[in-house]
Amino acid sequence: DQIAAVRADIHIHAVKIGMLGDAAIIETVTRGIDGLDCPVVLDPVMVAKGGDRLLQEPAVKALCAMLPCATVITPNLPEAADLLDWPEATTRAEMVAHARALLDLGPRAVLLKGGHLPGDTSPDLLATREGETWFDAPRSPTRNTHGTGCTYASALATALGAGLPLDRAVDRAKRC
Repeated sequence: DQIAAVRADIHIHAVKIGMLGDAAIIETVTRGIDGLDCPVVLDPVMVAKGGDRLLQEPAVKALCAMLPCATVITPNLPEAADLLDWPEATTRAEMVAHARALLDLGPRAVLLKGGHLPGDTSPDLLATREGETWFDAPRSPTRNTHGTGCTYASALATALGAGLPLDRAVDRAKRC
């Protein structure tokens, strides 16, 4: 009802979807966004920073069914592995394989966040059916990393809603 009320009231320029707690909620949101004519950024919050699973198996299946509704999904490496039921990527080559497999599940693009890889930079991979683009940035030394993926996805949705093409929107969001 909330989604229907917003759709009836205002023009929606972009949607960012984050943590959805169970299969019923995911299925409801999927129905609610069906047919929207705007970018949909799906941040599949599935695995806690400490590694704990946040979604049960029926919810993961429902989330996979939602992927074709997304303009771009923004999983981190543990979330991508969970969606694919694969081991977590530990190299850039494995990130490419994961991103391509996620594309096969139906989103128009995958922004695979590589912050779990070691190193001085945080490599993110934007994969579309046309190819892959890497976005690297130096790591910021901080212990305050809670919510960074959600903020990144929100910045991406904002840039897409402002009309930027996907690659420029990712670049702008990465720099935020």
